[in-house]
Amino acid sequence: MDAPAATLKPVTARTNRYLPYWAVFQSDVRHTLTSWIYRLWVLLTIGAAAGYLLYRYGAKQVAGMVSSAPELISDLLHWIVHGSVTLVIVLTAGAICGERGTMADSILSRGISRTQYFLGKWHARMAAILSTYLILATCALIASFFLLHGENLSFLGSLVALGTVAALLVPVITCGVAVSAMVNSTMIAIAVVWLALYGSGFALSLLPPTFPSPDRVLVNLPNILRGLYDGQVIVRLVLWSLALSLAVALLGMFSFSRRDV
Repeated sequence: MDAPAATLKPVTARTNRYLPYWAVFQSDVRHTLTSWIYRLWVLLTIGAAAGYLLYRYGAKQVAGMVSSAPELISDLLHWIVHGSVTLVIVLTAGAICGERGTMADSILSRGISRTQYFLGKWHARMAAILSTYLILATCALIASFFLLHGENLSFLGSLVALGTVAALLVPVITCGVAVSAMVNSTMIAIAVVWLALYGSGFALSLLPPTFPSPDRVLVNLPNILRGLYDGQVIVRLVLWSLALSLAVALLGMFSFSRRDV
C-alpha cells in the first residue's frame, strides 16, 4: 500500500500593519532634517540666541548692566514663537501637497492607506520640530544660566515654560500638515495657515482675561520661569492646544481620505 501523503501545513507570513506608517515616518524625518528650510530655521535660531546672549553678557561685563535671567529667557522664547512661526508654517505646509504627483502618488498606489500616510507625515513633522525646539531652548536656558547667573530661575518653572511654548507650537504644526493635505499648492497652504493662525491669535487676545490665550501666556513667561504660575491655567492651555490639534488633524485626515491626489 502507498504511504499516506504528508500533509503540508500552510506557511503564514506575519505582517506588520504599522510598517507602512513607520516607513513614511522615517522617510519624512530624514527629509525634514535635510531640507534647507529646516537648516535655515535652526541657523537663524542659533544665531539670534547666541547674539542676544553675547550682547547681554558684554553689557554686563563692560557697563555693569545686570539682566534678569527670566526676562532674558522670556525674550528668547518670544522670538522662537513669533520669529520662527512663519518658517515652521513653511516647513509643514508642504508636507503632503508638496509631493503631489511624485512620491505621494507612487506610495498611495501601493500597500499603504491614506490614514497611515497622513499620520506618518504628521507625527514626523511634529517629532522633528518639537525635538529641535526643545534642544535649542534647553541649550539657551543653560547658556543664560552660566553667563548671567540666573539666580531667579526656577528649575520646575523653566520646564513648565518650555512645555508651554511646545504646547503652543503643536497646533501650528498640525494646522500646517492638515491644510497641506486639503489643498493642492504649497503656497496656498502657507497663506491659509498663516492667516488662520494669526487671525485666531488676534481673536483669542480679545477674549476675557480668564481665558488662557497664547498672547497672555507669553507675556507671563517671566513669572513662569520664576516659578510663579497657576498650574490650572497652564493645564487648561495645554488641553485646549491638544484638543484643537486633534480636531484639526481629524479634519485634515478625513479630507485627505476623500480627495484625489
